[in-house]
Amino acid sequence: MYQLPDLLHLMARLRDPQFGCPWDLQQDYASIVPHTLEEAYEVADAIEQGDFDHLPGELGDLLFQVVYYSQLGKEDGRFEFATVVDAITRKLVRRHPHVFPDGDLYGAVDLPRLTEAQIKQRWEAIKAEERAEKAAAPEQLSLLDDVPAALPALSRATKLQKRAATVGFDWPDALPVVDKVREELDEVLEAMSEADAPAIAEEVGDLLFVVVNLARHLKVDPEHALRQANRKFERRFRFIEQALRASGRGIADSDLDTLEALWVEAKKSERPLSCD
Repeated sequence: MYQLPDLLHLMARLRDPQFGCPWDLQQDYASIVPHTLEEAYEVADAIEQGDFDHLPGELGDLLFQVVYYSQLGKEDGRFEFATVVDAITRKLVRRHPHVFPDGDLYGAVDLPRLTEAQIKQRWEAIKAEERAEKAAAPEQLSLLDDVPAALPALSRATKLQKRAATVGFDWPDALPVVDKVREELDEVLEAMSEADAPAIAEEVGDLLFVVVNLARHLKVDPEHALRQANRKFERRFRFIEQALRASGRGIADSDLDTLEALWVEAKKSERPLSCD
């Protein structure tokens, strides 16, 4: 079987200025980012679908993205794959003092088992130290500094809220958040009544943000929940298309009552799979 050195060699060959692949030679850090995001989502999709036969292939695609960036870094004289491996290993050893108390990756130490809460507290404290080390101006240091701006909006909202919650900026439980959802929905309706497009967009954003907050309090990953809802909608919409096609009709030629009736039928058809 091929090993990691083989993959690194392959990447170097693809980027060879004389004999490499023309497409690969045109790429840079920024041009690869969309592919990286796509591959990460394909890994998530395979896991959610329980498609473990194809998961190794999807993980390989994602690994190749890291190898690609590392090759670009090597060409620029910035870093290489070994630098990446060293950086993540050092970070994880540092963030797990309950496993590596002396910072020794291979040290065998019998330690008292910490509670999950204690481990989380240590983790956050270490990350806070890392943020302070990265800050160019300590007086501008923020608890939210290392929440990536490029995250999907739902995931980023969750991380922002979780980070703020570590210092007590949070609702005590889900019920006050439900009241806040109603409040934000009323504000959307008010903006709609005034036909104020910028206000509508802002209020819808506030509503989405507080719905993420509700999901977080209910221990639901909003990104995962919405992906599941997307799949459900797609499944039911395809049912409608197939039903209309079987009767010789097109969806564009069907009235809303017909489509609604088929939607209800689609829901009934998957009742063993879903309770909604």
